[in-house]
Amino acid sequence: MTQKKEAVDISAMKQSSGPVGANATAASRVFDIFNYVIVSLVAFTTILPFIYIIGASFVTEYELATRPMFIIPRDVTTDAYTFIFSTNKIMQAFGNSVFITVVGTLINLFFTVTMAYALSKRRLRGRNFFLNMVIFSMFFSGGMIPSYIVIANILGFKNSYLSVLLPGAISAYNMMIVKNFFQGIPAELEESAQLDGCTDVGTLVRIVLPLSLPVLATFGLFYAVGHWNAYFGAMIYMPQAREKWPLQVLLREIIILANASAGDLNALDPNFVQPPEQSVKMAVIVVSTVPIMCVYPFLQKYFVKGVMVGALKG
Repeated sequence: MTQKKEAVDISAMKQSSGPVGANATAASRVFDIFNYVIVSLVAFTTILPFIYIIGASFVTEYELATRPMFIIPRDVTTDAYTFIFSTNKIMQAFGNSVFITVVGTLINLFFTVTMAYALSKRRLRGRNFFLNMVIFSMFFSGGMIPSYIVIANILGFKNSYLSVLLPGAISAYNMMIVKNFFQGIPAELEESAQLDGCTDVGTLVRIVLPLSLPVLATFGLFYAVGHWNAYFGAMIYMPQAREKWPLQVLLREIIILANASAGDLNALDPNFVQPPEQSVKMAVIVVSTVPIMCVYPFLQKYFVKGVMVGALKG
């Protein structure tokens, strides 16, 4: 009787669980389809303006004025790019931007890693004081005028690359996340390295940094994008050093000249052609965005993992 009763109970459970399982599978499929639709709409909404900008950079002024929105241009022209690249200064500015981005990112990572590693050690004397000073700097700053006085007058960095490389040498927010990641690394690994004779610097270079590649790649990309897009610092600290201008500052100058009269175009270069004003703005966005976008695919495998690990550890 007991075995029959158990068999009846099992069969009843299977019959009752069948529709529920089917409903759960159908519901999960509907949920997945809904997610795909929403994500696709968001992705399309995000990429559509950039596709429009690329198309608008290859059209005439008349088509931009008569067609409010399009993806494929009717009359393709490269006048905007001819205007932008009609001066040899564009390549010089591109080289300046590459130099500032590479050197600035290396400086950022060096100071971020070294400070984060030191503050991740509880045996550091005055650790709480330094942490409080870092947190204080995240909420309060001296402002633009005191910063200009310190950088340009006191330190003497005016019209120098140092004026755009050293003031933002470290981000307090990024440093705190890297510190939390370092604290999540098992202490046994570092103790084993120290037993083998490694110093703190050797432990950092041989043990900690190889384990931190996702985090370093993520914040390296953050720093690089910030340096590549920055123009305000170079504009106020290097006004006379035009040969040191990064790409963003020169492109800003090109937009200003594109809106000026034809007689004023010789101020930047006598070889400039008459520009199409609106399409130049679109071409400037493409020229300034595409190079840094080409770096992202090489760091994509580290990007998501680095953000998640750096945010959750600690």
